Amino acid sequence: MKDAAPQTVYLEDYTPFGFTVEKVDLTFRLAPSATRVRSKIRFAPKPDAPGRRFFLHGEDLKPISTRIDGTEITPRHVEGGIELNAPDTPFTFEAEVEIDPAANTALEGLYMSGGMYCTQCEAEGFRKITWYPDRPDVMAPFSVRIEGDMPVMLSNGNPGASGPGFAEWHDPWPKPAYLFALVAGDLRNHPDSFTTMSGKTVDLNIWVRPGDEGKCAFGMEALKKSMAWDEKVYGREYDLDVFNIVAVDDFNMGAMENKGLNIFNSSCVLASPETSTDANFERIEAIIAHEYFHNWTGNRITCRDWFQLCLKEGLTVFRDAEFTADMRSAPVKRIEDVIALRARQFREDNGPLAHPVRPQSFVEINNFYTATVYEKGAELIGMLKTLVGDDAYARALDLYFTRHDGDAATIEDWLKVFEDATGRDLTQFKRWYDEAGTPRLSWSEAFEDGTYTLTFRQHTPPTPGQPDKAPRVIPIAVGLLNPNGDEVQPTTVLEMTEPEQSFTFDGLSAKPVPSILRDFSAPVILETRTDTATRAFLLAHDTDPFNRWQAGRDLALDCLLAMIRDGAAPDTAYLDALHTLIRDDTQDPAFRALALGLPSQDELAQLLHDHGHTPDPQAIWEALETLKQARAEAFHDTATRLHAQYQVEAPYAPDAAQSAARSLANAAMAMLTQLDGGALAQKQFDSADNMTRQLAALSALISAGRGDEATRRFYDQWKHDRLVIDKWFSVQIANATPDTAADTAKALTRHPDFTIRNPNRFRATLGALTMNPAGFHHASGKGYALLADHLIALDPLNPQTTARMCTAFETWRRYDSDRQALIEAELHRILATPGLSGDTTEMITRILG
Repeated sequence: MKDAAPQTVYLEDYTPFGFTVEKVDLTFRLAPSATRVRSKIRFAPKPDAPGRRFFLHGEDLKPISTRIDGTEITPRHVEGGIELNAPDTPFTFEAEVEIDPAANTALEGLYMSGGMYCTQCEAEGFRKITWYPDRPDVMAPFSVRIEGDMPVMLSNGNPGASGPGFAEWHDPWPKPAYLFALVAGDLRNHPDSFTTMSGKTVDLNIWVRPGDEGKCAFGMEALKKSMAWDEKVYGREYDLDVFNIVAVDDFNMGAMENKGLNIFNSSCVLASPETSTDANFERIEAIIAHEYFHNWTGNRITCRDWFQLCLKEGLTVFRDAEFTADMRSAPVKRIEDVIALRARQFREDNGPLAHPVRPQSFVEINNFYTATVYEKGAELIGMLKTLVGDDAYARALDLYFTRHDGDAATIEDWLKVFEDATGRDLTQFKRWYDEAGTPRLSWSEAFEDGTYTLTFRQHTPPTPGQPDKAPRVIPIAVGLLNPNGDEVQPTTVLEMTEPEQSFTFDGLSAKPVPSILRDFSAPVILETRTDTATRAFLLAHDTDPFNRWQAGRDLALDCLLAMIRDGAAPDTAYLDALHTLIRDDTQDPAFRALALGLPSQDELAQLLHDHGHTPDPQAIWEALETLKQARAEAFHDTATRLHAQYQVEAPYAPDAAQSAARSLANAAMAMLTQLDGGALAQKQFDSADNMTRQLAALSALISAGRGDEATRRFYDQWKHDRLVIDKWFSVQIANATPDTAADTAKALTRHPDFTIRNPNRFRATLGALTMNPAGFHHASGKGYALLADHLIALDPLNPQTTARMCTAFETWRRYDSDRQALIEAELHRILATPGLSGDTTEMITRILG
């Protein structure tokens, strides 16, 4: 049984496992409710290991037999596993257990999904399969035999013998148990092959349920592009004879990088023009790349313990971002990543769930698969590359792969590689890994006798458990522009290490306009705000695409804050500057579409809170709607032209050029809907031949209040496709008004196609409600109550998804006292639920502070 009162685990308490695992042999006799798992594991004591306690993890296992060197033994059952007296010499441990995959609704370990056997072992799911030292620093080669009546039976590594009723697999590369995978079911494969840079042919397969074969081609091409890119850019060659991907409907995460057998949430691999949007295609391409890149940054080199999770995830997120930038538009990718970072990670860093990129303790490791570990972890890699330069970064990565291949490494190992490759002392940089919080960076300027001086100040607000913050290393990329718009100082990286620091630029004929934090060179909040005229100048002239976009974003934020706080009218300076940009056909259509995107309701709420105001979700929504209307009226002629100009006549392709055109055309259509009540959107919906155009039109129609018929038609057209119906659930809630969002979500939870057991459907419904802030934070509290009801119902089935969905409440203290009281009551109601899981208990407790 799992410990009913989970204990806090501390990084400082780490001790190595006292035994080496030399070889693992597993046999699975599959049966939905009574799968037998036989293990045969060769252990060798480590001579220098202190204590050498022989403890094996195990949860929800029905023991059948246990042997050491062939002799039956009776282990001691303790919290979380078993203990036994181990010999002082190498020995073979054998056990047989029975597990119930059909009853495993938590989707951890071995479970059933639509008649398919599937595993998810990261972080601690393998202990639900058999007795084992389930920790990432215990690595061994695995051989697996699967016995059953399934047509396809897969595991890690290379295929071995097979025949009627059995299949054998062998993975020669030592791996931790969290990378174990098994899939068995009635599957069809989409095959291909890839020839590596050394001339080896690798067999590739995407395995899917019958009927999904036509949605694999894009995923396969993305996989082959990823393999070629990793060879070209990082010199990493694939190391097995086969690479398998399996699409699974019931999956808590996006995908999992198990060695040679990647398991994917169906939504993250299946795609066709009729059922997937351009955004879906780009996300699939990135996730396939991410999981493939883990083969080296995560599998060949893994993490010593779960405190080092950012070591594999941050580096791999950074690598997949580089890949997407190379495949598509690098500036657009960077802007999109920063929008996501600010929306998720900055919010996390600014609230009760703040934690360091490498935490010092945890209760449930599943609760630390966060934006801080992933996205901020990736930003730290980017800063390192900026600080040392491209060539030194490449040398350091080569040394990392050479020195630590086959290791379970730490952040200290990672930074030591950079120190050895570059000669730099990274002691101060390590604070980024050890301290939570988002640094605030302010600046001032002076100009005298041709010398321009920039002075920066940094401070990081207190976070839970870390009230005091030392200064960090901050790379600040800066360019300088002349008043006529010419660049007089190209991008220069200033390295800030002190609480306050000045930098000078000499030989200037006039006071320049600074472009600060180019390409978002560090994950900080730039506090000093320039005037409207300077922002309009940067929007028109800045040579850095990110800062050009940021100038427009700041103009929009200032405009909206004035409308919310003071009842001001939409700022004509913002409207004029934006209009100039979007009608400039020399600019990338994708960039112009991003520039038309408005700040989110959550971003505005946080900014108001930071400025000492209590955000009113209804007032924020109303200001955004007013500004949308003003833009539509001001840009009517341009929007009409752009919508017509960027219609794609060629056969659909999810490439960067077509995706950019459709994004700008759809943005124009959304503006025009403000004026025509949805006439153009209805025409687009009726004629759409791909999901990007159809879903955009449906969203516009629902927002315009005339989406009932289109919603019914959409459902009738796509009710056979589970992934499209996820979109159908979300689009109705996301585009509902504040008064109707919670009611719409509640009605959809009673729809026959709603199920609480499928994470995708749960997120598509309750998650969509939380992404409609004015609706979720409706003054009645009905949004809070609806989510709490479903979290209480979901927790005994799937604690991991429940805990992650609790983060919708993390910003509760920034709202008015009435809303705070309503949310606090729901949090205490969840916490008082009998038998509440440790995952959810920890999350609610942290949110409550």
